[in-house]
Amino acid sequence: MNNFNENSLNKQNIELDFQNTTKSIVPLEQIVSGGPSPDGIPSIDNPKFIPVDQADKFLSNSDLIVGIDVNGEIRGYPLQILVWHEIVNDNVGGVPIAITYCPLCFTNQIFNRTTVDGQVLEFGTSGKLYNSNLVMYDRNTKSLWSQGMAQSIMGKFAGMKLEKIPFDLSYWDDWKTLYPKSKILSQDTGHSRPYGANPYGDYFTNSEILFPISNRDDRLELKDIVIGKEYGGKNKAYPLKDIESSKVINDNLNGKSITLWSEFPFLVKMFDPSINGQVLSFYYEKDKKVFIDKQTGSEWTFDGKSISGPMIGNNLSRLPFDEGFWFEWATFYPETEIYNR
Repeated sequence: MNNFNENSLNKQNIELDFQNTTKSIVPLEQIVSGGPSPDGIPSIDNPKFIPVDQADKFLSNSDLIVGIDVNGEIRGYPLQILVWHEIVNDNVGGVPIAITYCPLCFTNQIFNRTTVDGQVLEFGTSGKLYNSNLVMYDRNTKSLWSQGMAQSIMGKFAGMKLEKIPFDLSYWDDWKTLYPKSKILSQDTGHSRPYGANPYGDYFTNSEILFPISNRDDRLELKDIVIGKEYGGKNKAYPLKDIESSKVINDNLNGKSITLWSEFPFLVKMFDPSINGQVLSFYYEKDKKVFIDKQTGSEWTFDGKSISGPMIGNNLSRLPFDEGFWFEWATFYPETEIYNR
């Protein structure tokens, strides 16, 4: 762990209110300015929500939605809004959460805002990047946090991890069909932004990376979308196109059984396939539009609930993962494996 004094921080144009001695777990010179000042990209701290039918008036079927279900409360956050704010501080199902989006990496992640010592954090954008990825700060201590690492990289909380919460990334057309009673983040954010416009031009389809990264890996195209999973110090990337084509991937990561399901474009769910100690493996039955486990022949919905057979009534546990451009996953996890490669 590195220690930096206030002068060295100022040289890097870090204007947050740190104490005189600040701890860092990454090289200071790799935390770079993305252009805006702290909170120059304003977080949404008092989000408002509307029903699906109202959101349908401004969302197109091809708009992407980040969705979450916490204790039965289901909410969706359109990327056309998140691209202008990057962070939403919210409370869903009684859990304080932060919905985060880094357009440069196409990474969405949802965190529990409660620390291990019970403190509830509120996050803002720092204006900084680490490995071309969103660096947040908490307004409680002004510590910096890396979205890609799910960890504080500088300040009082340096080294502390955030709990990831499973999420869905879905086209609006599929989301409103699957979750018609969900609540959707309103464009009434308290800020005037051209929601629906894309401030990044063709960035999502070209091969450019605009800011430095510490590790470039050309095993996949830089902006291929992957699902990344870490377990016990081992990491693996699952190309989205592979999951979509196979519908089901049953795998083992460092002794941990996992299953990844795809039924709709972009939308992937990862589950622990164990029920009462029995590890199940699955396949997709296209005609019935259900997932079936090979061990008992039970049928399961896309949400991981068994609806027929010996397993009826059981629910698989969701597992969190990372989703975004390959270059981002590979720079944070340079030793990563790639599924089926």
